[in-house]
Amino acid sequence: MSGIRVGVFGGGAWGTALALVAARAGRTVTLWARDRAVAAEVGSLGTNSKFLPGIRLEPRFTATGDLAEAAAADIVIAAVPAQATRGLLRDLAAHVRPGVPVLVAAKGIERGTDALMTEIVAAELPGRPAAVLSGPSFADDVARGLPTALTVAAADGALAERLSAALVSPSFRPYAATDVVGVQIGGALKNVIAIASGIVVGRGLGASAQAALTARGFAELGRLARALGAEPETLMGLSGLGDLVLSATSRQSRNFSLGIGIGEGRSVADLTGTGAKLAEGAFTASVALDLAERHGVDLPITGAVAAVLAGRLSVDAAVEGLMTRPLRREGT
Repeated sequence: MSGIRVGVFGGGAWGTALALVAARAGRTVTLWARDRAVAAEVGSLGTNSKFLPGIRLEPRFTATGDLAEAAAADIVIAAVPAQATRGLLRDLAAHVRPGVPVLVAAKGIERGTDALMTEIVAAELPGRPAAVLSGPSFADDVARGLPTALTVAAADGALAERLSAALVSPSFRPYAATDVVGVQIGGALKNVIAIASGIVVGRGLGASAQAALTARGFAELGRLARALGAEPETLMGLSGLGDLVLSATSRQSRNFSLGIGIGEGRSVADLTGTGAKLAEGAFTASVALDLAERHGVDLPITGAVAAVLAGRLSVDAAVEGLMTRPLRREGT
């Protein structure tokens, strides 16, 4: 696989970390950053002080603000937020060659369309096979070369295996899969449950409540995923349970941290406004509810999070509502 060119789109922490992953795997890498100052710093100094402060980007790779330059690649990695993915792919349509696989690294569902990321690739870049990267990972850990394992999913199993082989290194282990729905729902919904878990911690409701919420949140994630055709085994893997455990317990998680702030009584507007770090779950909660309603799936925790984020429900009222729901058998 020597000589494979990888174009990574997104000059934030995650895009820069994935560019490092590809470079460590021996690929020829070009990182595209919308902010040309970021591209210039990455290219000239080998640092991204805005998004990955204190980390040397070794081995070095090229960075640019030119879409066409980065798109002259054998593999395209889209590492922008979920709600910005369609716009990026639309801009890339004139530059990405037919047949070049597009690996999306965002974890979310598009607002307004309820589309999964691979569905957006199919709509905006027809003729370029779609894949998705998901699993328990923080950009800072990946950039520092700490051991990380994730899932690469594509409908074509052979493509998933090729992409995994193109990115593997001693510190980065991708597992190939074909359940693109399960991998994407796991990655998107775990962010919502992580917000809920953070609220429990921020409100001081105790470790027992946090454990119960995480378990019941995982049950709702599974209900929606199965209703959309996911395989149950996928949800027990890296992109389901693995990612949920990480995101719902660590303050490195933006979604968990957002929940903590809400639980402590800070306003959602302050926590999600200009200058705040993006928490994808804040967008996903309401979209997941739309999907659930269309498929007749009950998502009480997701509904409570969406209501709290929208200001329709206080944290205390949300907790009371969840605790006074009609009793049911576990596993339903």
